[in-house]
Amino acid sequence: MFTEEDVKFYLAELALALDHLHNLGIVYRDLKPENILLDEAGHIKLTDFGLSKESVDADKKAYSFCGTVEYMAPEVVNRRGHTQSADWWSLGVLMFEMLTGTLPFQGKDRNETMNMILKAKLGMPQFLSLEAQSLLRMLFKRNPANRLGAGPDGVEEIKRHAFFSTIDWNKLYRRELQPPFKPAAGKPDDTFCFDPEFTAKTPKDSPGIPPSANAHQLFKGFSFVAPTPMDENKSSPMLSILPIVQVHGGSAKFSDLYELQEDIGVGSYSICKRCVHRVSAMEYAVKIIDKSKRDPSEEIEILMRYGQHPNIITLKDVYDEGRYVYLVTELMKGGELLDRILRQKFFSEREASAVLFTITKTVDYLHCQGVVHRDLKPSNILYMDDSGNPDSIRICDFGFAKQLRGGNGLLLTPCYTANFVAPEVLMRQGYDAACDIWSLGVLLYTMLAGYTPFANGPNDTPEEILLRIGSGKFSLTGGNWDTVSDSSKDLLSHMLHVDPHQRYTAEQVLKHSWITCKDALPHFQLTRHDAPHLVKGAMAATYSALSQKTSQPVLEPVAASSLAQRRSMKKLTSTDM
Repeated sequence: MFTEEDVKFYLAELALALDHLHNLGIVYRDLKPENILLDEAGHIKLTDFGLSKESVDADKKAYSFCGTVEYMAPEVVNRRGHTQSADWWSLGVLMFEMLTGTLPFQGKDRNETMNMILKAKLGMPQFLSLEAQSLLRMLFKRNPANRLGAGPDGVEEIKRHAFFSTIDWNKLYRRELQPPFKPAAGKPDDTFCFDPEFTAKTPKDSPGIPPSANAHQLFKGFSFVAPTPMDENKSSPMLSILPIVQVHGGSAKFSDLYELQEDIGVGSYSICKRCVHRVSAMEYAVKIIDKSKRDPSEEIEILMRYGQHPNIITLKDVYDEGRYVYLVTELMKGGELLDRILRQKFFSEREASAVLFTITKTVDYLHCQGVVHRDLKPSNILYMDDSGNPDSIRICDFGFAKQLRGGNGLLLTPCYTANFVAPEVLMRQGYDAACDIWSLGVLLYTMLAGYTPFANGPNDTPEEILLRIGSGKFSLTGGNWDTVSDSSKDLLSHMLHVDPHQRYTAEQVLKHSWITCKDALPHFQLTRHDAPHLVKGAMAATYSALSQKTSQPVLEPVAASSLAQRRSMKKLTSTDM
């Protein structure tokens, strides 16, 4: 089922689409979910006009018995002639189905369904709002002349209904309203949302029907002059080479187009390797995920939907080969952010501000879209090339990332979040977003100090590290802290606040003076006291401790529980009496 806000948006766009057809004298006659698609932005597109009827003005009727029976208007079923108002009945059926998950009229067979459409009384679900119930009743008028939208004002009657009171129809028409759901589509030729039943099929040639013996008579009396090669060149458009599609269907395999090279990184459920495209010789990275250990679908969706952002790693191809999934991405030739900073001979506070701005701006973009990364450790922030330019920074590895979803499983954008998501989901989402900011705070601290805030070295135990993190205490004196700006310390204290509710959001970080006034920051070199491998080891120990934070429940005897002890006391008291 959809929320009423979701239904309101989609019905409003459908109403505009149907009104456009009606103004052209067309009755659509086959409105059903299968014929409604979404474009890459989430706006609806009507398809399949095979049953549509042209040249049907408001005062004329069509008499064909066509359509999907569950969505047919009564006047279509009884074959007494129908007009454009039949589409508004179908709109009501679609609305009912989206809100309740069931069809309003559905019998055991086709005949019973048609009888119900003609005679059965509609059972109105009481959990629907009064406005929704009112609109349904006005669309389900069996007399088409009394149906909403059939009057002289047409679609304006529907627009004025209270159910659509919050819709700005002008903005909707200009596609300025944000859809409640954005499909996971990166490029026009993506097939990620297509049913694998069809994409797995091997394309076959469909030979034309052989001409009859008298086919040559069809062109008798006509002459044909063969064009010269020059004429053909003028009339033939230049073929454009399509980019590599992100998802391959059919029998295509990763090894058919790519050659594996050395390892780049190894994780608990995946391995990352360099690969080379066999035809173009272009270098890429491929993440090979074991589906038996982790479902990669969320990561793939996020990369397909948001990988076009300049500072998020771009997904090139996806190959699903049973147990393993191959995610081909751009190759990060510049290496890890922290590696480069620790090796850099000259690194200033001003440069640190530029780096943090780029990363936080990207994180803010994700958070505004309802996406939390949840694994923003420095090893997942890399440079695209060796330039060192902050613009070449990419956030990678979305294996632990999550998208905000409503109770119906649909992705939610911020405009619908507050009213249609359970409070505990919002609280968890806010906590995860705060964790992202905390990770950026750890990165900022390390960039400025030259060492990590909560781990002294790679040999610190998880218990020691977690104790320091839980205390919320970290040093801002000595070493580089005696020379860096006070504004950097203020920002750090808010980013690393132990209480996630008091921690800065990405938006607040971007508005802080240390970011907005970076040109006024000191430009002298920050010193490095620890060797780079020790700093990286301490950072790895920090995130390893965090990954082990979830404690296992300790089982004790039943008699040790407080409930058993209370019962024992009560029994003892009763005996004494």
